[in-house]
Amino acid sequence: MIKKRIFYFLLLFSFNTVASVTLGGTRVIYEENKKESNISVSNQDSSSPVLIQTWAENFRPEDSSEVPFIVTPPLFRLEPEQDNIIRIIHAGKLLPQHEETVYWLSVRSIPSTKRNKENKLLITVQNRIKIIYRPSALSKKEASDAYKKIKFSREKNMLTVSNPTPFYVSFYSLVVGGKELKEADMVAPKSKKQWAIPNGIRSSEIKWQAINDYGGVTQEIKASL
Repeated sequence: MIKKRIFYFLLLFSFNTVASVTLGGTRVIYEENKKESNISVSNQDSSSPVLIQTWAENFRPEDSSEVPFIVTPPLFRLEPEQDNIIRIIHAGKLLPQHEETVYWLSVRSIPSTKRNKENKLLITVQNRIKIIYRPSALSKKEASDAYKKIKFSREKNMLTVSNPTPFYVSFYSLVVGGKELKEADMVAPKSKKQWAIPNGIRSSEIKWQAINDYGGVTQEIKASL
């Protein structure tokens, strides 16, 4: 019991975090006709540098195939109140041309340490945002309208969403009968996904908003099941 209290005390009063490290977006749209895509990383701390590690990985953990992106620089020091640019380069297999493909960009922030200082619990923070590869055959205008074209249906206590478009649609909010489905995340191109509807929902009204290419929120759409 005493050890547990000491542990909680350390967590509350004696640790460094790197929450001051921020990325310049919530997603990277990699357009096929570009040689690379960039995103900024910033250390907003006024006194401590951090070590930044970057890499790309497959979206699904069970996917063991080689990731077709190089992220550079892979490891660098970011000084206090300084910015840097992370470059993402497609340098692998040919990706599908008829629909988008998604990967993860991982950015790990490692806090600095100083000698002859009091012991501190150092916490490494890892951020992951989506890399969405968009073939040149798909237009930005069509991508911005994709959330308007998804369809919903209900069977008993299950809500099914159907995405007929070649784009990923990421939900900002999804409300059924006045109750928000917190687990609603993203639906892949030309696919379906299901979520359980909370008990007691009688209204057939459904409302949703999506996240656009820039990380902003779209207008709300209303429909009936």
